[in-house]
Amino acid sequence: MNSTNLGDFLKTMRKSRGLTLRQVEEATEKEISNAYLSQLETGKISKPSPNVLHTLANLYAAEFQTLMEKAGYLMSQDSRNDDEKHGKIATNSLGNLTREEEDAMLEYLAFIRSKKGKK
Repeated sequence: MNSTNLGDFLKTMRKSRGLTLRQVEEATEKEISNAYLSQLETGKISKPSPNVLHTLANLYAAEFQTLMEKAGYLMSQDSRNDDEKHGKIATNSLGNLTREEEDAMLEYLAFIRSKKGKK
């Protein structure tokens, strides 16, 4: 996913479908006013409700999850993958550990974490 912000993304999606702000308002039966959408696109409003995002996702044929990520409601898949890999890199670099080695590492990790809390 690219790093454009929500407002820029929404504006790009709207324009790619050849819609004006007023046409979006009409297409959503005034659920999303042209003034509100303008504020979203310019970044004056950065976290619309999930209901608004769902309506826009349907209208623009966009992924609802993408809009939720850009609005900050969900962590991006890339971020989730990075968090999951973070602690695994060190242990994977050691190769297959025996059960005793794994237990010793976990014990040592608990010791290190306990020291951090005492500072």
